[in-house]
Amino acid sequence: MKVTIAAYIVSATVPVFGRVTKDGITGKLPALGWNSWNAYHCDITEDKFLTAAQKLVDLGLKDAGYTYVNIDDCWQNKDSRDSDGHLVPNATRFPDGISGLSDKVHAMNLSLGIYNTAGSLTCAGYPASLEHESVDAADFASWGGTIYRQSRGLANKVTVDYLKYDNCNIPSNWTDQYVFCDPDYANTTANGTCNTDLDPTLAPDGYDWSTSLTAARFNRMRDALDAQNRTILYSLCEWGTADVFSWGNDTAQSWRMSDDIQPTWGDVTRILNENSFRMNAVDFWGHSDADMLEVGNGNLTADETKSHFALWAAMKSPLLIGTDLEALSDDNVAILKNKYLLAFNQDDMYGKPATPYKWGTNADWTFNATYPAEFWAGGSQSGTLVLMLNAGGDTASREAAWSEVPGLGGSAYQVTDIWSGDDLGCLTDNYEASVGSHGIAAILVGSQCSNATSM
Repeated sequence: MKVTIAAYIVSATVPVFGRVTKDGITGKLPALGWNSWNAYHCDITEDKFLTAAQKLVDLGLKDAGYTYVNIDDCWQNKDSRDSDGHLVPNATRFPDGISGLSDKVHAMNLSLGIYNTAGSLTCAGYPASLEHESVDAADFASWGGTIYRQSRGLANKVTVDYLKYDNCNIPSNWTDQYVFCDPDYANTTANGTCNTDLDPTLAPDGYDWSTSLTAARFNRMRDALDAQNRTILYSLCEWGTADVFSWGNDTAQSWRMSDDIQPTWGDVTRILNENSFRMNAVDFWGHSDADMLEVGNGNLTADETKSHFALWAAMKSPLLIGTDLEALSDDNVAILKNKYLLAFNQDDMYGKPATPYKWGTNADWTFNATYPAEFWAGGSQSGTLVLMLNAGGDTASREAAWSEVPGLGGSAYQVTDIWSGDDLGCLTDNYEASVGSHGIAAILVGSQCSNATSM
């Protein structure tokens, strides 16, 4: 029996600093914006996207950095491509085509994203891009406004800035021969390991997943996008299969690292647990996508919502709002606009994310979807971000000891509470807080100081 550790710690050895886009700017930092799927699934229309775009402006989210308006699945005709092999936007849902919607979104100084799949059909059963990459990438990248396109016979072509590329309906001739040790799609033990008794098709030790058929499927679209005369941010929705952590940086600017998120606390901790072992692959132009935000969705409590957002921002995941913006509460808008967390996520001098420095409830390096790593820290231009999660069911004390936090070598520091914005003064040795169930204490540790303040 062969035993393989679920390639989380292994990811510490993969090269970082991701695939630099041709303009040298797009995708360097995690994408911020809104995506239609969690709010509407296939019930989409041009009006819903224009409403979402206007709400990004009206709520101050655009000014906070949320600039992508992303169309997910179901935007095209379902039966087939046109006679020339092009994807056709659904005229009922999008009477002015995607190009018309693009013009309107761009007029708000926002960017438009589109969706397709590296398979035979999209996840909702629409025509997909596998083996049509060159045609589709050229359509996605078509230049100019509506008048320009109409004058050149390009009125149905698409002008987009972002491509979410999914992983459904893989044909048999494109199916990998091996299984990667991933807890969402492989049979794993309780501690996240795999073995050939559980999965006989488990990849052998040392297998190079960059040579896999999965990598080849996603690289075909990478190459097609590279052949265009404009930059399109490339976001893999690959679900963490095929050890994307070892080759994603050579393919795209972000890669999904797990199965789809649901608006429950259990899914937040499941994804946090998995991604906590994958942070070493993250840097500029390469981001481990923990999936769309569930802020405003489901039955997440206020504390759970704050923990969810804080940890996604700290992991430098793309931050794509996935709710009906017209129904978003003021409290949730404030969470999404937290200036300290957004500054950390969007820091253009520090590409590395926050990482766990202590697990807390469990011993360090424990794989546990209920009690994931609770103590996180990461450097930024403004100081060290420190997060202390309480994954338990009761209020508990949490302490950040300066001697344990990576990068802190002194005994006293200026500290800011990032939720209230309060200056907590010069704190010696540590910071302590009482944290509610599923809540999170979050501080910014600044410069060293000498005039200590008593907590």
